[in-house]
Amino acid sequence: MIESQCPGLLEPNYKGIRLFLDTADTQQWEDWLPTGLFYGVTTNPLLLQDKIPCEVSQLKVLANQAFALNAKEVQLQTWGTTVDSLVKTGKLLAAINERIVVKVPITKMGTEAASKLIAEKIRITLTGVYAIHQVLIAAALGADYVAPYLGRINDLGRNGREDLVAMQRAIAGVGSATRILVASIRSVDDIALLATQGLDTFTFSPLVAAAFFEVTATNQAATDFEQAARRTRAE
Repeated sequence: MIESQCPGLLEPNYKGIRLFLDTADTQQWEDWLPTGLFYGVTTNPLLLQDKIPCEVSQLKVLANQAFALNAKEVQLQTWGTTVDSLVKTGKLLAAINERIVVKVPITKMGTEAASKLIAEKIRITLTGVYAIHQVLIAAALGADYVAPYLGRINDLGRNGREDLVAMQRAIAGVGSATRILVASIRSVDDIALLATQGLDTFTFSPLVAAAFFEVTATNQAATDFEQAARRTRAE
């Protein structure tokens, strides 16, 4: 059970929820982005796999599709086996548009690459977070986002919700403006509960997005309203 021992401790020094659609499927973008629910989209090489090759020219086309659908941010992940290659690709991705956020794995090599990209005023998400202390790496670098994998943390036999709340406490405790971007979300209930504990940035699949609107009583009420409106017009 998650308890907030110090309510003020979890209050971030930034305001406003940000929801991201976690998919590289442009048909899903066309379906969901017009709702206005999402701040932007997040992608990674696994999501791109079998859809879009990891080539900067292809990702530029992809990102522009999201921006045309009014995404405020698109997160694209850099790749490479050395610091220099991670930095080089990251710069090319960032050059696509000022609204690109470059994702970098939170390894030692990735952290070094991220620090170099941040020095170039490139916005960064450090991704692949599994341990509470890793959020302090992002805070120390001044990364825009740090992305822990809630569902996968649960898969390791830990309590992902409690770990995420501890991460938020750590970020708030050091006064960092880095947003915790909760990823690997499998239930809309996880989002609601974590929001009560001060977390305000989430990325999730279209399946989870659909669950936001799967409230039988609400849908029945909407039907009742429409039927009443039709009867009123008929009279």
